[in-house]
Amino acid sequence: MAITLTETAAQRVKSFLDNRGGGLGLRLGVKTSGCSGMAYVLEFVDDLDEQDQVFESQGVKIIVDPKSMLYIDGTELDYGKEGLNEGFKFNNPNVKDACGCGESFTI
Repeated sequence: MAITLTETAAQRVKSFLDNRGGGLGLRLGVKTSGCSGMAYVLEFVDDLDEQDQVFESQGVKIIVDPKSMLYIDGTELDYGKEGLNEGFKFNNPNVKDACGCGESFTI
């Protein structure tokens, strides 16, 4: 499978990369956190690690480490606004449950 971005998310990432003066793309990963066990991590990438997997979606490179790939394979990253809140949304087909606050998930 792969990691993909919606057009809206890709435009937002491109805007962030332009504002910071460049970068290779966006790293999507997971870390142990929260009440459900795992939380998503997003960061900009300037250099690739040897084991990184690179996907391209909507003209944006998405970089994932092998450990995180086990938890996020098939995820679509979206960006949207709901009322006063805006941010990235993770449509991850592997998630079995998420905490009430939406900060963490379990597989």
